Amino acid sequence: MRINHFVKIIMIGITCTSLCSCGDVAWNNPYPRSDDNKSIFYSSFSERPKHLDPVSSYSENEATFNAQIYEPVVQYHFLKRPYELIPLTATAVPEPEYRDANGALLTRDANVGAIKSVVYRIEVQPGILYQPHPAFARSESGDLRYHGLSIQEIDQYHTLADFSESGTRELTAHDYVYQIKRLAHPRIHSPVAGFMGRYIVGLNELQGDLKEAAKTGDGFIDLREFEVPGVKVIDRYHYEIHLSEKYPQFVYWLAMPFFAPMPWEADQFYAQAGMKDRNITLDWYPVGTGPYMLTENNPNRRMVLQRNPNFRGETYPSVGMPEDEAAGWLDSAGKTMPFIDAAHYSLEKEAIPGWTKFLQGFYDSSGIVSDSFDQAIKFSSEGEAELTQEMRDRNIRLATAVQASTSYMGFNMTDEVVGGDSERARLLRRAISIAVDYEELISIFANGRGIPAQGPIPPGIFGQIDGAPGINSYVYDWIGGRTQRKPIDEAKALLSQAGYPNGRDANTGEPLSLYFEAIASGPGSKSILNWYRKQFEKLGIQLVIRTTDYNRFQEKIRTGTAQIFGWGWNADYPDPENFLFLLYGPNAKVVSQGENASNYQNDEFDALFVRMRAMPNGPERQAVIDQMVEIARHDAPWLWGYHPKAYSLYPQWYGNAKPNLMARNTLKYKTIDPQLRATMRARWNQPIIWPVIVLFTILFISAIPAYRSYRRRQQETLK
Repeated sequence: MRINHFVKIIMIGITCTSLCSCGDVAWNNPYPRSDDNKSIFYSSFSERPKHLDPVSSYSENEATFNAQIYEPVVQYHFLKRPYELIPLTATAVPEPEYRDANGALLTRDANVGAIKSVVYRIEVQPGILYQPHPAFARSESGDLRYHGLSIQEIDQYHTLADFSESGTRELTAHDYVYQIKRLAHPRIHSPVAGFMGRYIVGLNELQGDLKEAAKTGDGFIDLREFEVPGVKVIDRYHYEIHLSEKYPQFVYWLAMPFFAPMPWEADQFYAQAGMKDRNITLDWYPVGTGPYMLTENNPNRRMVLQRNPNFRGETYPSVGMPEDEAAGWLDSAGKTMPFIDAAHYSLEKEAIPGWTKFLQGFYDSSGIVSDSFDQAIKFSSEGEAELTQEMRDRNIRLATAVQASTSYMGFNMTDEVVGGDSERARLLRRAISIAVDYEELISIFANGRGIPAQGPIPPGIFGQIDGAPGINSYVYDWIGGRTQRKPIDEAKALLSQAGYPNGRDANTGEPLSLYFEAIASGPGSKSILNWYRKQFEKLGIQLVIRTTDYNRFQEKIRTGTAQIFGWGWNADYPDPENFLFLLYGPNAKVVSQGENASNYQNDEFDALFVRMRAMPNGPERQAVIDQMVEIARHDAPWLWGYHPKAYSLYPQWYGNAKPNLMARNTLKYKTIDPQLRATMRARWNQPIIWPVIVLFTILFISAIPAYRSYRRRQQETLK
């Protein structure tokens, strides 16, 4: 290369570097510049959703996508708390009709024993269309174009996008009935099929009929040809669900994907031989009527939701909670949703890269992992969570919400030391309840993200009471307008009354040793297990930790051989029944393999539970719940633990970010200001160019002697 050319290149590099440093775009933007001004929501996922077929889907990472695509008949109000159901595709939230053995209509307050059948009659809104999909495409003659394809014809299709034509049709009541029948399909596992078979009349019998039909071949089973007494189409827009007994919580199930509509055309389209070999299935490509549709499913890179062009539109709520207006959650009141055109979810296997991209403006919201907590959150002198100065400088906002879940320590009530209903065991459990300081646990191991539980029901669920009337008086006092854990001396006094003064058996003099079952989760669990030991040491009790793998842990819980254990529960639906049934005697693990892991048995509690679960929310039900909670607090089958608190961060360009921990279909409510986002990305990602300029300068200076030497040799040659 001629040296003057080299010098020119160096000078051009310095000039270009200087000019680019003044640009208004982020150099490291992982997205195309053409998308900068588009209304796109950016987020991430850590593992491929296993099931996008709503009959099988039952996990959070699947709901991220499914809830935006499928539409059950009802949904949760985005703003109101406690959580409230409102219509989605139905014209109204369905109300149950109660009938006696002769079919006569009963009043709402009829005795439970007189109710022999319950009917939910549902009306679907007319004019709702499915997303464009090849399952609906028709030929000029009116036949479904892509049904009945041969293996050779299917060979030319590798993804859903390879089908060049699509179609749509109107949502009808038949589609909801078809989906309920799919719960019993022998070739599809539905995690709620057995539970629903207890209530929906004829569903278990349908499962038997379909098993017989499946024996005749591997092809499509047309569920339209099978009848279920408990699920009836009345006409195009009306259908009924018949239950065998009163179950008021059933209406919450109608908000879940299990009861979303499924068109028979899609079921038949995906059932064709050869489709599954290409991952052209409902588990990869859902079909719905919701505001978004999945247009890209590449689990090794990204998944993309785009606005459904056939979506009818929905109005953002105009009412909410008293504080919502000041928080800005009502700024979009009355406007037509969805607001965002697309959502791009990129694969992030590790938390730290995702956190970094959020700070760069490339993701539009973020949780807070423990490693990044101190960078994002600090606590005020009053103990309130606040954003750090770094976050405030970026105009990042914090949203918090107590989750509809509980994390507790359970006593095995069949154990001869800590279990049973003797006064000795009860006092022992109460003493431990005071000694184990969950306020400290939350502070040290959860970064302050949680509130100590006063009972089994978390905030936001009917039946939970705030303030002085709602405290667990066996563990806490109400002092200065807040709860305060009773002093350890009271716990020691209870332990002495139980016959274990200073942690020793008064009869034998032997130290009291108790056993805690823990799931082995690597070196990181050592510190919290040591913390548990120290809590029991306050009472002189020796806590022996027995770590095991999850399968062995479950086996110990199932067989009732664990003594003390840690457990938790996330709400399936916002009703106290979903938490109180964890203490219902017939649900005990050793009795029925139910969800009562502590094997708690109390006849009075059980009788109240049966009464409570069939009652509507109101003062009478609250009174029954209060009695149940008081009985459970008195018996102390759990250390009530804490209710985790969710922390989420979002930048100023991301709107309507109020947490809703029960609803999953929240993407339609969100807003994005893409112009502001592009501006802030450029500001947050200013390149550090001085090392490059220094490098080019050094190269330039280094080239000068060589250039002079070269020129001198040229001149000598000319002479």
